Amino acid sequence: MTTAPVISISKAINNALDAALEADPNVFLIGEDIADKNGGGPFKVTSGLSTKHGDERVRTTPIAEQAIIGAAVGAAITGMRPVAEIMFMNFLTVCMDQVVNHAAKLRFMSGGRTAVPLTIRCCTGAGYGFGGQHSDMLEAWFAHVPGLKVVTASNPADTHGLLLSAIEDDDPTLIIENIGMYGVQGPALAAGEKVPLGKAAIRRPGKDVSIITYGKAVLAAENAAKGLAEEGIDAEVIDLRTIAPFDETTVLNSVAKTNRAVIVHEAVKAYGCGAEISARIHEELFGQLKAPIRRVGSKYAPVPFSPPLEKAFLYSEDEIKAAAKATMN
Repeated sequence: MTTAPVISISKAINNALDAALEADPNVFLIGEDIADKNGGGPFKVTSGLSTKHGDERVRTTPIAEQAIIGAAVGAAITGMRPVAEIMFMNFLTVCMDQVVNHAAKLRFMSGGRTAVPLTIRCCTGAGYGFGGQHSDMLEAWFAHVPGLKVVTASNPADTHGLLLSAIEDDDPTLIIENIGMYGVQGPALAAGEKVPLGKAAIRRPGKDVSIITYGKAVLAAENAAKGLAEEGIDAEVIDLRTIAPFDETTVLNSVAKTNRAVIVHEAVKAYGCGAEISARIHEELFGQLKAPIRRVGSKYAPVPFSPPLEKAFLYSEDEIKAAAKATMN
């Protein structure tokens, strides 16, 4: 039996983009500084791709988010499959009109005749001193928009597989990458293998409480579950992978088994995706719940630049454990 090589999330993204460019001449990359002559992106994720596939297919742009997404939407509706990189998630505010009023709505407004096979990559994440304008988790904004899929991964294999699925999908998909996870190591996905959009994964089976989460918070939830196990609490950890549409079947089946739930995300707790997931669980399983659902998120404030304040702003493993214990009481 061959053991899969261990790679980083950064390398997994690079491999997936390389494979997509190789497989389909309609795929191209567009974004700021993504070509090798510009350094291969701010985190070197696209390094080597323009040298291999050419500057026409790995197109570096000026600092112009509206132009990047506008051009990508136009290319998508003519049959291309663009992968547009917006350097930081906060900068999606600059091209919100193109994302929300064009990419997300054109299939509906054309009576289903115009597909928009657009993939948008962006990165974000607090805890690294990038400040409030580079660190927000804004997934709830985009999950609220019909017509958009929203995806984030917690390991290299899922990163690779979800990205390939997004590129092949005929509707627009937003992929959120965490700044601090590019170096996370894990087994590579087999060549050509994909991870389906809209399907969650159970990272750790358990019978006492369901911890539902996504992205970097999956790692914190897994660590919290290990600590809870030492105290006799058997927590199940669910990695949504796709935030919108989220896998209701897997979530509801888990909570129907444990009768308790904790929902965790890095985004601020107030008005976050956790509230929607909690509402769906209450609607379907209210009579089976043994305790109120708990939500864990970051504090309701702009992301601080000061390291001590940034640490205080972020959710923590201790908060996840405390929330799980509260459901047991």
